[in-house]
Amino acid sequence: MEHESRGSIWISLLILVFLVMGTTLAILYAKGYRFNFLSGKPTVSKTGLLVTTSIPDGAAVFVNGALKTATNNTLDLAPGQYTITISKDGYFSWKKNVEIQKELVTKANALLYPVAPKLESITVTGVQTPLIDPSHTKIAYLVASQSAAKNGIYVYDMNSRSVLSLQTATKQVVSDTRGAFSTSAISWSPDGEQILATISGTLGPATYLLQANQLNTTPQNVTTILPSIQAQFKADKMQKIQSQVVGLKPALKKMIAENFTILAWSPDDTKILYVASQSADLPLIIKPRLLAVDTLYEKRQVKAGGLYVYDIKEDRNTKILDQTPSICSTDADTCDLPVTWFPDSAHFIMVNDKQIHMVDYDGANDTVVYAGPFLDNYVFPWVDGTRLVMLTNLNNSTILPNLYTISLK
Repeated sequence: MEHESRGSIWISLLILVFLVMGTTLAILYAKGYRFNFLSGKPTVSKTGLLVTTSIPDGAAVFVNGALKTATNNTLDLAPGQYTITISKDGYFSWKKNVEIQKELVTKANALLYPVAPKLESITVTGVQTPLIDPSHTKIAYLVASQSAAKNGIYVYDMNSRSVLSLQTATKQVVSDTRGAFSTSAISWSPDGEQILATISGTLGPATYLLQANQLNTTPQNVTTILPSIQAQFKADKMQKIQSQVVGLKPALKKMIAENFTILAWSPDDTKILYVASQSADLPLIIKPRLLAVDTLYEKRQVKAGGLYVYDIKEDRNTKILDQTPSICSTDADTCDLPVTWFPDSAHFIMVNDKQIHMVDYDGANDTVVYAGPFLDNYVFPWVDGTRLVMLTNLNNSTILPNLYTISLK
């Protein structure tokens, strides 16, 4: 009996030791420790994790040129810098330098673009001066090639879900039977619900306030009260800007006020596209720095006139362009700066050298997604990021330009 009792105790102790060792090994493994038996004697080293994702998924992942896995997977890598390439047949490759840190997770999220994108027209009547609304969901434009009843101002709703085809998401806002609206200058209200249309005339310009979601059979002439409407629109725009900065740390507010000419916030309000108002070294706002922040592309020394992106969550600043071709103030209704936020807040649309580029928000992976004919200032993102919209006549000078989509998926 005593023998059996001692045997049971030893067995229990062995089980306990194995449980403790197993738990310890699991904890060490989860924290990035790996065991190496190739050097003749076992050694333990710390690693970091690389998490790879792609749209579309199932792309090949290369680490320093060697195929390792497919996307939507995790790799253990020794600390250091690596070149990660993500590739899929039919798509442009994505490449980026990343830094792996011990016991930390680094992400490589690739948005892949098709090498042969599909083009599809979404208007057929001829389009003039298209203008996207502040919410980036609607495009207003002029039609002047039809009858008076069909000429005028139209709105294309990219958020429409009850359409049989892309071409049926257009609504006429006002016709030329109510005035020469097909020749007007248009601008959006800050909330995207109304359109101001100004028509030139022999007695001077006349401005009308139009509802953007319906046919305005009796357009409202607001010429006499236009200054007050413009003042209200400006106040609404400034109120939105102030609401975006109200919750920020005082040090961050100070840095923005001293160094930023803000052009556009990202759709998720976590990043700021801005022109450096002066040359400066941006101070660190988050101290100590957040773990696993990718600083390989960071540029905290900014030069006046350069175009940059500041990431509020990560306190990270990256450069897009050394010099911006134009600076748009917050008062401007339109802006010919050739950079537009993509709906995912992680990419930009950039127009350069008569080509349409997609660029990561830190300036990496500059990819030409379209190099055909289009009118420079008219490239817009589709609301869900599946397409781009451009204005083109496909180099046919005998026809008026129309809006076309470029598929990205």
